[in-house]
Amino acid sequence: MSPDEFESAVQDALDSIPAKLAQAMDNVAVFIDDDYIPGPGEDPDTVLLGLYEGVPLTERDSWWDAGSLPDRITIFREPILEICASREDVIHEVAVTVVHEIAHHFGISDKRLHELGWG
Repeated sequence: MSPDEFESAVQDALDSIPAKLAQAMDNVAVFIDDDYIPGPGEDPDTVLLGLYEGVPLTERDSWWDAGSLPDRITIFREPILEICASREDVIHEVAVTVVHEIAHHFGISDKRLHELGWG
């Protein structure tokens, strides 16, 4: 799947997210990158499908809006393509990954996401 086709599949996945969930997000941008590169001190074999970077809504105070950059959700193309056999699989996996990362935006931990079946 070409990068343009993947981007189109990501857009279809984002469009499939329930409108109420999408409307509840505040100041979040979604990006696509080829692969996650582990940082210093991280396991070099770390594989991520997506990553949330930002300040969860549950941790924002009254000063947060003053000049804050948007939170970021990054979708990693290569690992998703490695586990998917079709465009439909990609759309499904991206939708699950985005919902997982949006949950972090709402302050839900990985532990709780695993308990809910979104791990």
